[in-house]
Amino acid sequence: MTKIQVQPVIMAGGSGTRLWPLSRTARPKQFLPLAKKPMLMRTIEKFYNFDKAIQIVVVLHQDYFILWSKLCEEFNFDILCELVIGGDTRFDSVKKGLEAVSQSKVVAIHDAARPFVSEKLIAECYSIAQLEQCGVIPVVDEKNSLRHVKGDRHYPLDRDEVKVVQTPQVFPVHLIKKAYDMKFNPQFTDDATVAEKDGVRIRLIQGEDSNIKVTTLTDLNIASFLFELNEKNHFI
Repeated sequence: MTKIQVQPVIMAGGSGTRLWPLSRTARPKQFLPLAKKPMLMRTIEKFYNFDKAIQIVVVLHQDYFILWSKLCEEFNFDILCELVIGGDTRFDSVKKGLEAVSQSKVVAIHDAARPFVSEKLIAECYSIAQLEQCGVIPVVDEKNSLRHVKGDRHYPLDRDEVKVVQTPQVFPVHLIKKAYDMKFNPQFTDDATVAEKDGVRIRLIQGEDSNIKVTTLTDLNIASFLFELNEKNHFI
């Protein structure tokens, strides 16, 4: 697997506004402690442990560069990452992150708020993207009942026809860079929709239920518990 030139771009430029009003702190969620270590560090470690020779790009809001430097010193975090200043939107931030990817053949775009991604899932995404020269995104089944709401009307959706999209979303570098040369479109909800608009084939693979996204304070508390449990019993 290490023969494939791979590189992750970790998106950590968000302000975490859906979490911090509840936690009474203006510090974005990616810097909050997850089992006594900032969540962004947990996510970076997953890719570093997958391949210690990997070059990791982290996209941050410029206001948090100093905070990140202080956290790295406080926690003795010495995994080298190339920091990139994010843009006004996620689309702009991803584009800036991709500009820092040079010699890789395959790139993974991953949310900092998904610290449970496994090495197995990373490897599978990379391998398929390289072999089939397509975009690869992990998905899982929707377990809840769903209703489509439009104005005052609503109706049930068949959850068997719906998939929940995760990251990493992995692409051959030349394909995703070309796609991000397009102008922003409000219909771009993730990297796969950008790539599809440019004609890139997207392959869905089975994701992992454990690959949760930390969005709310409740998510953060659950994630901290799971990390502490894993460190004791190595479940995840």
